[in-house]
Amino acid sequence: MNFPTLPQDLLTQRLQPPAGPIRMVLDTDTYNEIDDQFAVVYALRSTEKLTVEALHAAPFTNDRSTGPGDGMEKSYDEIVRLLDRLHLPADGFVYRGSTAYLGSQPERSPAALDLAARAMAAPDDDPLYVVAIGAITNVASALLIEPEIVRKIVVVWLGGNPHALPHTVEFNLMQDAPAARIIFDSGVPFVHVPCLGVASHLLTTKAELAEALAGRNPVCDFLYERFCEYRADHFAYGKEIWDVAAIAYLLDERWTPSRLVPSPRLMGEWQPNTGGRLYFEPAPERHLIRELWFARRNPIFRDLFIKLQNCL
Repeated sequence: MNFPTLPQDLLTQRLQPPAGPIRMVLDTDTYNEIDDQFAVVYALRSTEKLTVEALHAAPFTNDRSTGPGDGMEKSYDEIVRLLDRLHLPADGFVYRGSTAYLGSQPERSPAALDLAARAMAAPDDDPLYVVAIGAITNVASALLIEPEIVRKIVVVWLGGNPHALPHTVEFNLMQDAPAARIIFDSGVPFVHVPCLGVASHLLTTKAELAEALAGRNPVCDFLYERFCEYRADHFAYGKEIWDVAAIAYLLDERWTPSRLVPSPRLMGEWQPNTGGRLYFEPAPERHLIRELWFARRNPIFRDLFIKLQNCL
């Protein structure tokens, strides 16, 4: 697949952390564990800078689903449950995504088609931010369906690990490595949010959430209950709320330091049943992307908790 090539100055401009209000869609495997739920509400309640135009349900496979299609449907249902507590309608706002990981042809799911159409309608000087916090199947599918959206979007994806590590076998990436390759190879303006060393800093505990959220409102109670249900033993246990890092990047660049780097090549193979190895190979001749290298946990959680407490 040949994708449009952005001029270097325009690509560099698109890769700058956003200074003003932005429009975005959020692509999320919401039922995969318990961090997406926090990220969805965080985005919806950060109206001082973010206008969320749509939520797209992403596929996932783990012990909470029987396969990618089932995971996507469960994520769709979880999004609807969240919106119900926020008194927001789901119709025309939540879209089902891929029922399988990327194959030889992109699946023309409602989410992929919505993204392609919504991006193409974006003004040339006001790109649509596509924030993905699960397997990036839907976004890659939209790029394959309509390659011209490279000129219209900025992709922010939480997945994989820092480029210098010897492996990047991480849940979001390893589920659909072919889709991830498309993102790294396409030249689309791309902000990479690694897990280890970045999103992994965003730890919280049952005790902290009991103090900050429990009893505040129905949304806080829902998130607190989801957190408590996720694990039976909470003694000396901190849980990563990984996906909040992608939203924090959009809100305040000081919270997530980053740098411009040439897009590495994603090498190796991974099969769910047999394993394998995935790793990044440096490619200094390639187009630039932005890579986050840290997340400042305290100001991020302070902002998150205040916004959750104010959910009515």
